[in-house]
Amino acid sequence: MNPAKPTPRLRIQLFPRAESAVRSGHPWVFADSVKGQNREGTAGELAVMYDRKDRFLAVGLYDPASPIRVRILHCGKPATIDRTWWLDKTRAALASRDGTVLNERTDGARCINGESEGFPGLVADLYSGTLVVKLYSASWLAHWEIVEDVLREVFSPEHLVLRMSRNVMTEAGSKWDLREGYRGEPGDDIVVFRENGIRFESAVLRGQKTGFFLDQRDNRARVEALAGGRSVLNVFSFSGGFSLYAARGGASRVTDLDISAHALESAARNFKLNADEPRIAVVPHEAVQADAFAWIEEAPADRSYDLIVVDPPSLAKRERERDGAIRAYHRLNAKAIERLRPGGILVAASCSAHVPAVDFIGLVRELARKSGRKWSEQWTSAHAADHPASFPEAEYLKAICLKID
Repeated sequence: MNPAKPTPRLRIQLFPRAESAVRSGHPWVFADSVKGQNREGTAGELAVMYDRKDRFLAVGLYDPASPIRVRILHCGKPATIDRTWWLDKTRAALASRDGTVLNERTDGARCINGESEGFPGLVADLYSGTLVVKLYSASWLAHWEIVEDVLREVFSPEHLVLRMSRNVMTEAGSKWDLREGYRGEPGDDIVVFRENGIRFESAVLRGQKTGFFLDQRDNRARVEALAGGRSVLNVFSFSGGFSLYAARGGASRVTDLDISAHALESAARNFKLNADEPRIAVVPHEAVQADAFAWIEEAPADRSYDLIVVDPPSLAKRERERDGAIRAYHRLNAKAIERLRPGGILVAASCSAHVPAVDFIGLVRELARKSGRKWSEQWTSAHAADHPASFPEAEYLKAICLKID
């Protein structure tokens, strides 16, 4: 009886345009970019791509059920994707944060930011001793045991929680006995961590994303520096991140505005967590539960402020929603400018990847011009250091700060 022949390595040939994109560093190969392949592949299989001269181009994770057919792990010279490779990548991610992003005052940060750090479709956030990993592609399931082992070695978490996007859950459920959509030994449902010395709670098992929005850390610190003596309105306040920084910065009063009672309750708990901070404890804190779009238009005219932060959730999750998102940003920020007292400050942010920074920032500048008031631009910002963006689709976060006289 002849021994079974080993399965040949999955080889993929790309159309020239996709080949050029991969060579230039783009981490995705779409299904319609595949010119041919030697056989059918399975989810998580390592797919090797060759150029038109049959030279090694890249290797990535294959996903036959996804429009992103291959997520690139490595491009350039051939490499062996094994435990040592994963370990080196993970150590490099930690080294870029250790002592800077992660320090004696901050034990909550993003530790691995997906494609931009060689982990396409995977993010890992640290909250004190709990590491929360979220998968956005089923191609990771086949490699999870090795990746988990590496993450535990490098970050030494007390607890590790694996969460998955909806598109991964079905396949994961056939592989593992999942408990309410997550895997691991989570410890507490709510974890308290520190960001620049301020305590926050993270809902690591059931909260949005991985439990907290870490990406606005740098902008929160910028608001703290601007808040002294000012009355502050935090629109789409969620768990009160900007509000707590503003309070510590010496704000005269802070108002949280959000439609979610759950979010406002979380903000209240975060204020209580910081009750031992005198600069926060003395600041009056108000919560307004209302639809932000309606409230900012319809609230009494005497509801005016010295500093307004407008940071809505993503308003364009798909390209076809882009125009509607731009109209919504126009509506929100125009009304925010109207509610600013003379000399007031607007901090306007967008996390909609389908609204480019040039369009969003240009819109806010145009609103300031149309207001008929004198204004000056204080700063613009993009991604924080622990949220690097190495390709255009990853560049979702942008913000602008204006002073309106």
